[in-house]
Amino acid sequence: MNKANMLIMKPKVTGVSFPSPVRCGGSPGGRGGCEAAAGLEVRPCGMYVQKRTKDTKPCVPNITVKVKYGSYFHEVTLSSQASFGELKKMLAGKIGLNPQDQKLMFKEKERDSKAFLDVVGVKDGSKIVLIEDELSKERRILESRRNAKMERASNDIAAIRLEVSKLAKQVASIESTVKSGKKVEELVLLSLTESLMIQLIKLDGISADGEIKLQRRLQVKRTQKYIEILDSLKPMNSDILNKPRHENLNEQSKPRNFALRNNWERVVITKEWETF
Repeated sequence: MNKANMLIMKPKVTGVSFPSPVRCGGSPGGRGGCEAAAGLEVRPCGMYVQKRTKDTKPCVPNITVKVKYGSYFHEVTLSSQASFGELKKMLAGKIGLNPQDQKLMFKEKERDSKAFLDVVGVKDGSKIVLIEDELSKERRILESRRNAKMERASNDIAAIRLEVSKLAKQVASIESTVKSGKKVEELVLLSLTESLMIQLIKLDGISADGEIKLQRRLQVKRTQKYIEILDSLKPMNSDILNKPRHENLNEQSKPRNFALRNNWERVVITKEWETF
């Protein structure tokens, strides 16, 4: 058998069926167009492959990696195209270590959370070392304490705001009473001023930054405004208290003067002396 005949001959394969050849410009039924086997498409090289659609997703295999933490190994199964950040989250559920406090070492290098396993060469059965990041843990604890402090300051300011609102209603009521010409007990004014001063001292003892500091400043100005209103009402209230007294004195003096005048009118001057 010569070489030409060897090239022409095709191997006989049993048990495998191939789709019928594609006819362009016609079909066995006399209809035009190109027809291919259902669910298959033809590549430019003439090979039949499975037809791809928008819903077709590539099959990504899962891998199992061994993570060493201390003297223990933990096996984790995940996608081969997952990131180290996803691996940290899965490890957090197993060992209870916050993902922010984890350092993952692969091939003696720390890997970023955004890096992908397959890109850096992680395969099924690969070993990864987990180290607790002490600096990150300390930063997270400090941040947690700072947030708790800010939350506590915010709650304190909210409580003071509520108390000042209650006192503000009393200030408005007293202001309306005094301006209408009615007297208010001096002790009420002093007690209300003292209550507002206590809230002002509480605000002064709150240390805060950012938006909490701005809220504290607004409440300080608000409280000071009500104290100034009470200070301006004190002299007005004192004048109202003294006014009835002056009026009573004037009313008491008028009848007396009138009686004296009548008595002087009744006096008659004469030169006739009585003889004893």
